[in-house]
Amino acid sequence: MRKLTILLAILGLALLTGCTAWFGAGSVMQAIVSIGFTGFMATVVAQLAVDAILGLAWHAACRDIPLVQLTVSRMIRDAAASCLPFSQLGGMVLGIRATCSSDLFAGAKGRHVDGSEAACANLVDITTEVMGQILFILTAVLCLVAHQQSSPFARPVIIGLVLLSLGIGGFIYTQRRGGDLLKRVGRKLGHNMAAQWQDAMLSSADSIQERFDAIWSHPGRIIQGALLHYVGWLGSAATIWIAYYFLGAHLGFSGAVAIEGVACGIMSVSFLVPAGLGVQEAAYIALGSAFGIAPSVSLGLSLLRRGRELVIGIPMLLLWQGMEMRALRRKEGNIPPAERNGAPAASPVVLQKPHDPTRK
Repeated sequence: MRKLTILLAILGLALLTGCTAWFGAGSVMQAIVSIGFTGFMATVVAQLAVDAILGLAWHAACRDIPLVQLTVSRMIRDAAASCLPFSQLGGMVLGIRATCSSDLFAGAKGRHVDGSEAACANLVDITTEVMGQILFILTAVLCLVAHQQSSPFARPVIIGLVLLSLGIGGFIYTQRRGGDLLKRVGRKLGHNMAAQWQDAMLSSADSIQERFDAIWSHPGRIIQGALLHYVGWLGSAATIWIAYYFLGAHLGFSGAVAIEGVACGIMSVSFLVPAGLGVQEAAYIALGSAFGIAPSVSLGLSLLRRGRELVIGIPMLLLWQGMEMRALRRKEGNIPPAERNGAPAASPVVLQKPHDPTRK
């Protein structure tokens, strides 16, 4: 899997370089410079507003964890997927870790979250996000067909949407019955593993299933989270609408929804490509051309989006590193000095009275 991810990253980078060379580096740089500092900061502020909505969407489904803690964890998870050479799956792993340590940032309102609870919370958030994404992509296809009835993107995106819907249905079933499946696997493999390992596996399965059941026992919260994610997807379309406006392109909001939604559908298929290198650029160029936008402008938009992700993502990754360091210091503070230096803690000395031979 790691070799495949590296290969896809190299191919994506080659595609990005090829697009820049084909449409002219000078034209692309001119489009980037034309947005100006004010326009770029407007896109950054718009994205921060979207991040706040995504935090609300997560908290709507998982209300046992404070809002600030979930919002920070979500931003760190997105930063890992967009700024580090990981696929979306790698960003998910780092997001689980961030959920466990982000209680330090939340201060007095923070709550310690163990690994199993963090994994369940992240999986539920991704589920509600994809549910909102399906509705957003459907809206985007309708906007695209309204603009161009014979669009070549409509049919493959709809097919991908059906497959995505089937996949999220199976994902939901796994969360509702995942603990039972894990216990069945543990029982079948029981003769091949130590007894304590089997007991630990069955105990973990029960714990994970209890957490999933607690979240999914409130379907209204799940629906609310999915709808808020849909609003967040519309907000992401608003950010590229703002960027196109400052780039001098004449594009309505429905056109921005069509471009962003169909591009998201294309990128969801290429989730193994780190940061969607090359795929994002090709999607924006092709979809922008359908709305009469010059390819160099759409390529400049994609590069500006990556710049915005770095401006937001790098500070979030540094914040996460700070939280990890604080967590280590707090853990070391709870360890006795003797154990901290590698020596076992001294056993307490129990004083006993001397034996009196005259007493029975």
